Amino acid sequence: MPIPTDAAPTAFWLAGREATGEATFDVTSPWDGRLVGTVSVPTEAQVEEAVAASVAVQEELAATPAHVRAAALDHVHRRLVERTEEIARLISAENGKPMKWARGEVGRAVSVFRFAAEEARRFNGGEAQRLDTDAGGAGRLALTRRFPRGTVLGIAPFNFPLNLCAHKIAPAIAAGAPIILKPAPATPLSGLILGELLAETDLPAGSWSILPVPNDRMPALVQDERLPVVSFTGSEKVGYAILDSVPRKHCTLELGGNGAAVVLPDFSSEADLDWAAQRIATFSNYQGGQSCISVQRVIADASVYDRLVPKIVAAVEAQVTGDPSDDATEVGPLVNEDAAQRVESWVDEAVERGAKLLAGGKRDGASYAPTVLEDVPADATLACEEVFGPVLTLKKVDGEAAAFAAVNDSKFGLQAGVFTHDVQTAFRAHRALEVGGVIIGDVPSYRADQMPYGGVKQSGVGREGVRFAMDDYTYERVLVLTGLAL
Repeated sequence: MPIPTDAAPTAFWLAGREATGEATFDVTSPWDGRLVGTVSVPTEAQVEEAVAASVAVQEELAATPAHVRAAALDHVHRRLVERTEEIARLISAENGKPMKWARGEVGRAVSVFRFAAEEARRFNGGEAQRLDTDAGGAGRLALTRRFPRGTVLGIAPFNFPLNLCAHKIAPAIAAGAPIILKPAPATPLSGLILGELLAETDLPAGSWSILPVPNDRMPALVQDERLPVVSFTGSEKVGYAILDSVPRKHCTLELGGNGAAVVLPDFSSEADLDWAAQRIATFSNYQGGQSCISVQRVIADASVYDRLVPKIVAAVEAQVTGDPSDDATEVGPLVNEDAAQRVESWVDEAVERGAKLLAGGKRDGASYAPTVLEDVPADATLACEEVFGPVLTLKKVDGEAAAFAAVNDSKFGLQAGVFTHDVQTAFRAHRALEVGGVIIGDVPSYRADQMPYGGVKQSGVGREGVRFAMDDYTYERVLVLTGLAL
């Protein structure tokens, strides 16, 4: 959705109203460098106004009837449906995401707001607990309810510029917590669209602000004691720097991964292997590989490895690359040329150290060809870190135990996929794998937006998924009633 270069800058959302600051920055397409939009930057005084307004509205928003908050969330859900194509084109333009994936992202954001509206209606009904199980509690009943911790500072990444903003905003409103959202500098326009839709609702002023604050001004906002909750999705380095800087705050961190897909001996028919290869090829390259749960590692049993590898290579080479605005494109550019150069350097390092390049390995500006390697040294950067690009590594193992050990041989633990038909194997995988989610019969890249989503080890702390984020944004408060005839 390009705009003319002489158009007024896109406003941000300050305590529920449009505002502009003194400075601006340009948003350009990763595909061809064209101007997508110019965004106004809030001043320090405007950021302070947003924070103060969020604090002032905390009590009012927490006391807002559930039906009011649910109606606002329902409204955003409906408007996203109505504007799907427009918003998908905006996502594609600023992010470089192919249209098929951009439309899918809008569809997921639609679901997030629908789930949040449903949760707003049933959240915080309370749990009753009789206390007369001991003599000292005779006639007493405890009622436990949840209350907002305070304003949420939500920090969203570039790779899902609409849906991951939705995952910050929707649970906060559903739980009655004000939120200040900071969208990624590379992709702020999708997040700002949510401001347009929220402004059409009856939520009290100050309930939400969407502020495209530059990264170098964020430490002060992160450390502001009036913002007791920080919800961050992004890189491991930045996430842990936030956590270390505010040890007394409640932080949820959705960080990186190097998702593994395990193919076990019972998944061995030609149809099985065709399915696994297609899913692996698609989800090692969707979003340009810029997903925390994209397939980065394939760990296949020796009994199926030799038949599986050529199928994966063929499926990867069949991925349609090119202009993200073309409906046929499956793999677009990375977010910028620096990202593509980093991926290129990691692949080149692995090859120089003995890895075998089976497909891809070529860069063109911000685009990097879908790539497959095998025999990657265990200590190569590509084997140890999150590549966040369209690159796949292959490893042969002997047996289930070796496969699960290979998955766990990582500092990350977000999700893993296990291709098996055996329910006993599925339960063993669930017990053995050190990850936040185990997907049976598919790649690790599956995520339903209502399920708890997050990782262990250096993949972060806390969980997203609307109901689970609401728990993170709130705390339990007990009410004890005395003198009751129980």
